[in-house]
Amino acid sequence: MKTLQQVLNLKTHQGIISIAPNRPVYDALVILAEYKIGALAVIKDGELVGIFSERDYAREIVLKGRSSKTTKVAEVMTQKVITGKPDELVESAMNTMLEKRFRHLPVVDHGKMLGMLSIGDILKETISYQQELIKQLESYIHS
Repeated sequence: MKTLQQVLNLKTHQGIISIAPNRPVYDALVILAEYKIGALAVIKDGELVGIFSERDYAREIVLKGRSSKTTKVAEVMTQKVITGKPDELVESAMNTMLEKRFRHLPVVDHGKMLGMLSIGDILKETISYQQELIKQLESYIHS
């Protein structure tokens, strides 16, 4: 099974898509729509300080009747961020994401964010790994 770094290396967009915590939520929504993603890293002075996701928007802006143009990202972002390490196996990350019920995992090495993986990225790799394993087992059985 691959490591998180190996999965990051396969992603088409290699950069970190982020926003500053003092920016309006509206700006975050524009970025989410532009890149067709569900979450942004919130970066302050080069450090990951939170994640802003579509869930945060729905729960903290829409349901509470707040304005996305006047509310700052810092007011509604998820602050307690669980991160993965580049050498962590996909299976371990998937178990953590399922157990803790979150969809986006920043990959961090020695305090530096390397990228973000979604549950979709993790599931795609898991399915690919299992399909390859099945092929190997079938080949072994037939030989």
